[in-house]
Amino acid sequence: MTDSTQDAIDHSLVQDILQQVALRVVGQDAMVERLMISLLTGGHVLLEGVPGLAKTLTVRTLAETVSTRFSRIQFTPDLLPADVIGTQVFDQATSTFSVKRGPIFANIVLADEINRAPAKVQAALLEAMQEKQVTIGGTSFVLEEPFLVLATQNPIEQEGTYPLPEAQIDRFMLKLRVGYPSRDEEKEIMRRMAGGAAIPVKPVATPAAILAARGRISTMFLDERIVNYIVDLVHATRAPAEVGLAELGPLIEFGASPRATISLAQASRAHAFLRGREFVSPEDVRAMAPDVLRHRVLLTYEAEAENVLSDEVIDRVLAKIPSP
Repeated sequence: MTDSTQDAIDHSLVQDILQQVALRVVGQDAMVERLMISLLTGGHVLLEGVPGLAKTLTVRTLAETVSTRFSRIQFTPDLLPADVIGTQVFDQATSTFSVKRGPIFANIVLADEINRAPAKVQAALLEAMQEKQVTIGGTSFVLEEPFLVLATQNPIEQEGTYPLPEAQIDRFMLKLRVGYPSRDEEKEIMRRMAGGAAIPVKPVATPAAILAARGRISTMFLDERIVNYIVDLVHATRAPAEVGLAELGPLIEFGASPRATISLAQASRAHAFLRGREFVSPEDVRAMAPDVLRHRVLLTYEAEAENVLSDEVIDRVLAKIPSP
């Protein structure tokens, strides 16, 4: 197969998925593109936004476009780890235990309102996200690839919620802030949805095609200057004074981890892939940096008192570090 033929197949795969998602989801182009990037890299995504912005609908629709298993877990304060990963069940007839698998045994898992789950559930989910396996009764079960956790949380309601542990937040490759649609987009939403009839979509991709695309993305050319640029950006969040941003020192409690460096490289490659390029440009890195870094740059109480957001800190870092 020639490179041009493979490029055509890749372009068709992406366009077919996006066309199906667009049948149901109006606007939210940035969210849809980032979810595609997660699908093409295997990175988990945390979506944050007020209710009613089509977060759950978009995730469900994306899952339906791929011929694979999908499950939705509604997180609540009384949820138990067994409700997520499964448990052992005793069979009185045979006096033996069997494993009843939970909803985590799927390819795309929608963790709805993830911040409502207590600590034990978060710990069980953490193993699945990081190790791609779960442990039930002392036995480990490998989760089938592709495996993605796409989680949502509501930023305005705090009653009955549990802050996500920093270790788990770091496992999300991207954190997306989902905003309101424009006036014209909202009119189109009303036209499509006011009737109440379900809008059908069809599967247009297979797990094998997704995994093959992942393989090509992982080997995409990354120039040494781009590598240095990514490392410089992440390092600047840890030692801002070294790059002439001493004023950010009192605002940053902890900078981004090395996992952020890896995630930024992966996300930048996928961003270039979606645009039909075979190499990563500085524009890809700058486009993905806020989504990769915003949940990994932890701010101080002083920053909170001054109403400084992590996005503002990242913007200043991007403006200061020269691109190649």
